[in-house]
Amino acid sequence: MTAQTQNAAELQARWDKIRVANLYDTLDRMGYGNQCLDLGIRTLFPHQHLAGQVVTVKGSAHPVQKGEEWTGSGGVNYFEKLRTLLYPGCAVVIECGGEMHAGKFGEMTSWALQQGGARGIVLDSFIRDYLGLEVIPHFTVCARGTSPIESSQRWRIDDVNVTIGMPGTLTSRVRVRPGDWIIGEVDGVVVVPQEIALEALVKAEEIEAKEEGMRQDFARGMSFDEAYEKWGRA
Repeated sequence: MTAQTQNAAELQARWDKIRVANLYDTLDRMGYGNQCLDLGIRTLFPHQHLAGQVVTVKGSAHPVQKGEEWTGSGGVNYFEKLRTLLYPGCAVVIECGGEMHAGKFGEMTSWALQQGGARGIVLDSFIRDYLGLEVIPHFTVCARGTSPIESSQRWRIDDVNVTIGMPGTLTSRVRVRPGDWIIGEVDGVVVVPQEIALEALVKAEEIEAKEEGMRQDFARGMSFDEAYEKWGRA
């Protein structure tokens, strides 16, 4: 393991402990209150948590010939190109281009991503194969849900590793770039711009520490008013 890889793994371990609500509070105070994706996008399995640096996919709704869903207008096999971009701990984020019925990716393609190092996948639409996705180890899916409808002939990948726009909650679109951090759980999914990621992580850890202190004091019998006075969280 290189020093760079080790550092990335350490950062990821820290991000894995950050709850989305506390991260949102952090970003809001930093002036980045519009980083929450549409609240319809969340972890498919409630107790999972996703934290990773982003590799992006840009797709669109296009009638295409069967077997050509991975091939853009330039004839490039973008699924294979995506696999070359994966690295340990990354998260694949897919802008689906407004196609809202078909399941993009699924159990077998998710296995391919996981084997390439991806910790999870985030889509602004649907994915396939709920039962198969549930048992892929160390892999978290964030989506609007599942669909049995095949994406082949209805949707294609147009590009990878480019800036994309995902639907937001407090803004129409949230910009997502390769290398940004994405954190997701059942409360929702939040994008952290890479240039503020370390500062946001440190501040979010401070909130986590305060809340854990309150939990311990509650367990010892401290009243809410006393704990609030001590820790300042509500």
